[in-house]
Amino acid sequence: MNHLDALRKDIKFSEALAGQRLNYRSTWGIFSPREIDDGTRLLMKYIKVNPDDDCFDLGCGYGPIGLTLAKLAPQGQTLLVDKDFMAVDYSNKNATLNHINNANAMLSNGFQHVDPALRFDLIASNVPAKVGKEMMSLMLHDARGRLNPEGRLYLVTINGLRHYMKRNLKEIFGNYKKIKQGAKYTIHLAVTEKE
Repeated sequence: MNHLDALRKDIKFSEALAGQRLNYRSTWGIFSPREIDDGTRLLMKYIKVNPDDDCFDLGCGYGPIGLTLAKLAPQGQTLLVDKDFMAVDYSNKNATLNHINNANAMLSNGFQHVDPALRFDLIASNVPAKVGKEMMSLMLHDARGRLNPEGRLYLVTINGLRHYMKRNLKEIFGNYKKIKQGAKYTIHLAVTEKE
């Protein structure tokens, strides 16, 4: 097999997040294709999931966050979205590969293409550093509108965005909690009010 053929083959690895070991297939061009990135690892170490949560993974890549959420919430449904069709394709392949029947990935730019009637108990995202303020504003406001009462929004960002996130989440949700700050990444949490 020549070098290019080797590069075209699926990248395969297995890794555990939040106590759930999954097998992954990915490919070049998707974020962090060879291993779970440190931001995702940190997020999944601190996220709290109930068994019946309906979850949403915003910007899913090949699915490590969303598929782990689906395993942790077997009585709920998990929706994964990404604006990259390859990411969506690999998320769905990885759901099948791991026999996860309560997760589905679809193409969407943020919440733009998601059924407006859908509501979630938990939204999680490893926010890309270069997402831009306009898209970030849309994502945060849309997340707020899509959460059930007492729904939780968990975000992991590079540390450079922590003040921005604190300010914006306080403004949009009326609350903010820094769950953990690591060497490079910060975990943020905002919760919607009770009815």
